[in-house]
This record gives sequence, structure tokens and C-alpha cells, in this order.
Amino acid sequence: MAILWNSLILLFIVLASLFLIRVLLFKTGLIYITNKWWRRFEDCFHVCQFFKVPEFSDGMQHNQLYRKVSVYLNSLASMEDSDFTNLFTGKKSNEIVLGLDPNQVIEDDFLGAKVCWINERKLNRNTFVLKVRKADKRRILRPYLQHIHSVSDELDQIRKDLRLHINVRDDDGDGDDDDNLRNGRWRSVPFTHPSTFETIAMETDLKNRVKSDLESFIKAKQYYHRLGRVWKRSFLLYGPSGTGKSSFVAAMANFLCYDVYDVDLSRVSSDSDLKMLLLQTTSKSVIVIEDLDRFLIGKSSTTALSLSGVLNFMDGILNTCCFEERVMVFTMKSKDQIDPAILRPGRIDVHIHFPLCDFSAFKTLASSCLGLKDHKLFPQVEEIFQNGASLSPAEMSELMIANRNSPSRALKTVITALQTDGDGRGSAAGRRLGDGGSRKSTDEPSEHSGVLFSRDNTVKEFRKLYGLLRLKSHRNSPSFDSATTEHKDKYPPSDLASLQIDG
Repeated sequence: MAILWNSLILLFIVLASLFLIRVLLFKTGLIYITNKWWRRFEDCFHVCQFFKVPEFSDGMQHNQLYRKVSVYLNSLASMEDSDFTNLFTGKKSNEIVLGLDPNQVIEDDFLGAKVCWINERKLNRNTFVLKVRKADKRRILRPYLQHIHSVSDELDQIRKDLRLHINVRDDDGDGDDDDNLRNGRWRSVPFTHPSTFETIAMETDLKNRVKSDLESFIKAKQYYHRLGRVWKRSFLLYGPSGTGKSSFVAAMANFLCYDVYDVDLSRVSSDSDLKMLLLQTTSKSVIVIEDLDRFLIGKSSTTALSLSGVLNFMDGILNTCCFEERVMVFTMKSKDQIDPAILRPGRIDVHIHFPLCDFSAFKTLASSCLGLKDHKLFPQVEEIFQNGASLSPAEMSELMIANRNSPSRALKTVITALQTDGDGRGSAAGRRLGDGGSRKSTDEPSEHSGVLFSRDNTVKEFRKLYGLLRLKSHRNSPSFDSATTEHKDKYPPSDLASLQIDG
């Protein structure tokens, strides 16, 4: 009995001792010291190899790998767990970022192997030193460096400040800074446009299809290369002024995190000058030519920039060499009088029509500008729209913003404007920019139809166009219109799913 009692007392003492040791280690930080000693003990039984990544090469050129390693290390959770680190203010006023200190050691795990980075500073030269166990080097070194590249590129894309670039004439470069001089004919400013796909007045189905198309594009590098095609996407946005085309371009740029290059054709002196502008653009960018129809229709015979130059800019041999990972956007008020060669598939991949406001767009604007989901005046507004009246989104949103303190007064102002300025504009716009008027009937397949995202076609026209394109698929690329929510309920989902965006 005494032996059993002594054993129980001994067991209790051992458990209590282990508990006290655990509390002592974790509450006082001794666990970190213990781990550090253990790692040093392990290193005594492993042969390590060291790789240096200097900040500058022998020619005093910046080493891009050094910058990528720095971005990668600053993103590691082990930075916060290290003994010490530096705190800096980020680009935003409320942003705090971590920075490496000279001779700081950062640990990382990759494919089950432990590696160490040492931030070395000697003779005013910064160098990252990678410490890898020799037994792991052959297995992990190359994949680990590729991993650093990919993570760094993703972080740069997320964190980078977008910029808006505009082209200037050769004699407009007085007093420019070094960055602008390095960019040649382009001058840039920060791109801070707040437009997103959530804020623009557009049908939810259409926005989702465009976002899906863009997401598919940015992930399709290998797919495009396997097809032997340039990894690019081109959009045509057409519709009356004030319908949101420029805001849509800004929403695309913000969604993709791409810089914007705004090409002013009036400042382009020749076809070769336009090519030089293309050469000086960067990947991950949206290249915009606004009001292209005005240039093409109003171009005189004395203009140095030719139609051939514009076509080569869109898909010439230089385009195929220098246009990787870019999105090109053209805007027009109408495409009725445009040469079909401009609009053919390959030059224009996606057509998106921007009509005047309908009731659905009105409700979106009322929600964003006035915070209204419903109102007793909505039925009256809907009836006015059904009678053919309409305004542009810009006109309607301005009326709401001016009267935002009184939603009822704002809606009454919109009703008055629709009954006066907007009377009949909706039907007129439909004849001018829809499938009627001077354009070809939908009974005849268009020679330049690409993927068509329209916002005002009827289901009957949709089915007719779809049937014709199926019969003549060997001649034309697929074209389809997005229906409204009401139309989608009538149209079988299987038919919609059979028309996919190419690329």
C-alpha cells in the first residue's frame, strides 16, 4: 500500500513539474531560446550551402531578383515572429509595413525543407544570403526560386499603384521628370478613378459575364499560346454619349489591376509613330482609343495617320510581338458607318452596347445615388420608360446627385426630365443603335460579328441570330446577346450555356 501511495505522489510531482516547465517556457519566451539552440544543434550534423543575392550587379545595375526576394520575405509570417524587425509607414496613411533589419535572419519552409535568409549589409552593400541544407538543395532550390518569383509578382500586382498614361507630341516634353523621360512618348499620372463593376449602372447578368470573361482571360496564357494566338483581348463599347463607356473602362482597369494607356490619335503624327507608342506600352495594361468612329469618319485625305495604320495597330505583326497580356478597348457612338474590316473577329473580340437608361438601370442608379431600393414613385417612372422616354445614365445620375438630400424630390426631378427632355429618346436610340434603322437586319448575319454583349435586344431576335450563326458557324465567330432577367426566365439555360466566350 505504501509503495502504491509513493508511486502516486511521484507521478503527481512529475506531472506538476512538466506543467511548470511548460508554463515557464511559453510564458517567459524560453521556448524560442530553446528552439534556437535546438536548430543550432541540428546544424552541427548538416552541411549547408549559401547563395548570395546582391542588390547590385558588378555593373551597378539593380538586381531584379533582390527586389523580388525582398517583397517575398516581407510577406512571410515569420517576419512577425522574428526577434526584431523594422516598422515603416506604407503608401497609404494608415498602412504599416514590416521591413528587414541588417543581419536579420528569417526562416522559411518549402516542400518540407527549412531554409534561412540572412539580410547582410557590408560596405554599404545589401545582400540576401540564402542558407540551404546541401541534402535539400537539388530537390528544392529551383522550385523555391520560381515560387519566390510567382509570389512576388502576385504581390506586386495587388499592391501596385495604377497609372494613367497619355501620349504626347515630340515637342511636348519640356520639363518632364526622369520617369517620364524613360517612358518616351507617354506621360503618366496616378490612376485613381473610383469606378468598379459594383458602381456602374448595368444589368447584373451582363456585368457578371464581362467579369467572367476577364477572369478567364488573365488565367489563359498557356491556353492562348497552345492555340498559337497572342494573349490579348479586345472590346468595342458603343452607344450614345453619357452612357458609361469611360466609367466601364475604369471599372475594367480596377478589376484587372492594369495600368491604362489612353491613345489620343490627334497627337499621332504617322503610322510608324502609332507603332512606336505600342512598343512603349507595358504588359498588364488596358489600351484605350476613345471615339474611334469620329476619327475614322472625319479623317481627311491629308491626315498622316491612315486606316491601314490603325488596323495594323489592332492586329498587325508588331501587335502579335508586343501585345502579350494586354486588353484593348475602343469606344464609339455608333458602328453603323464603320468599315467592317475594323470590326471583324480577331480585331474586336467582344461587342458591348451601351444604350440610354432603361428602368433596370434607373433602379441601379437610384440605389447607388439615393440609397433607394423601392419607392412609391417607381411605378410612375417605369410607366414613363415603357412609353419610350429615356435619359443617359450621366444625365440621370446628375439629377439624383443634385437632389440627394431629398429622394422624393430627386425622383420627381427625374420624372419631369423624362417627360420633357427624354420624351421619345429611348425608342429613337433603339432605332439608331439597335438592329433597325440603316443597319442590316438580324436576318442577315453580320460579316464582322464578334461576341456581342447587348443590353436591349429581344428574345426573338436573340433566337433568330443564334439559329443563323449555328447554320453559318464556318463563316462567322459566335455572337450572342445578353438578355435581361425577365428574358432569361423565358429562354432555356441550356441554349445560353451552348454559347461560350472564345478565349
